[in-house]
Amino acid sequence: MNQPIDLAVVGATGLVGETFLDLIEKKKIPVGKVRLFASEKSEGLKRTVCGVDRPIESLKAGCFDGLQLAFFSSGDDISKEWAPQAAKAGAYAIDNSAAFRMDPKISLVVPEVNANTIPKTPSIIANPNCSTIQLVVALSALKKFGLKAVRVASYQAASGAGKLAQQELLSQTKQGLTQDLTSTQFPVSLAFNCVPQIGSFNADGLCSEEVKIQKETKKILNLPSLYVSAFTVRVPAWNAHSEAVWIELEKEVSREQILAALHDQPGLQINNEIERYPHARMADGQDPVFVGRIHRDSEDTKTWRMWIVADNLLKGAALNGLQIAERIFAR
Repeated sequence: MNQPIDLAVVGATGLVGETFLDLIEKKKIPVGKVRLFASEKSEGLKRTVCGVDRPIESLKAGCFDGLQLAFFSSGDDISKEWAPQAAKAGAYAIDNSAAFRMDPKISLVVPEVNANTIPKTPSIIANPNCSTIQLVVALSALKKFGLKAVRVASYQAASGAGKLAQQELLSQTKQGLTQDLTSTQFPVSLAFNCVPQIGSFNADGLCSEEVKIQKETKKILNLPSLYVSAFTVRVPAWNAHSEAVWIELEKEVSREQILAALHDQPGLQINNEIERYPHARMADGQDPVFVGRIHRDSEDTKTWRMWIVADNLLKGAALNGLQIAERIFAR
């Protein structure tokens, strides 16, 4: 992107919105007009972006006029109401909520996987779920071998639930050795614990995060018949999500073929040695999706097991959105 972009960030005071703004500065993205939107309680505050103090505003009619890009990270209801208005005003609306992801008319984009689906005119573009993004970057590398089934267990950090969740984890970690704990941010206390629920449960016993992974993976990979099974767990990691994945292929391939395919996939960093696996603390603050513990399942020669880790605020959210924008404005 060589020309300055006039943009808005909706949800500018949240973890993902702040990360998006930090990335603009870090990657020296040229910007012109920058408008920051958040809830009314933040109105009047200022946030420095690219050396300029910018006021926090409330959303109002006409607020996207003259802008080229609007990044949304503020919840489904806000996105449903305001993202269409941004697109109507002539901006690409990159939405990090779940509001439009499964709409068949809306592109669900991970640039390394399906950049060809990015629309050529201003419209809404859905940014996938954080845990889905890191999974499909790795799966895309193996698609040529024929993906038959994918099973994933996630181990998701507190940051995925926002600032207050991180603050509660920090507070309760200090208290947890001496006090009984209750939680306002999770179904049960996360400190010194693992919580097998992310989102609400449906009638089949699946939580909403599991449904997102299963449905979004099929859409992004354009494999509607792919078997995908997910079990999601919140763990007391500060930031970066981890996933244990079982990938059943249509045919038997060698480890050398698997490694070569993964190495060729943009966005991945591979740890070939079994004992040099990635982990959440290592991935925190890093752009790539990391893959390690790559090995064949001893009970099924067509199934490969691996460990996938990524910063859920970066590649799992803000960075993926910025990469979509870079593809748009490079055209």
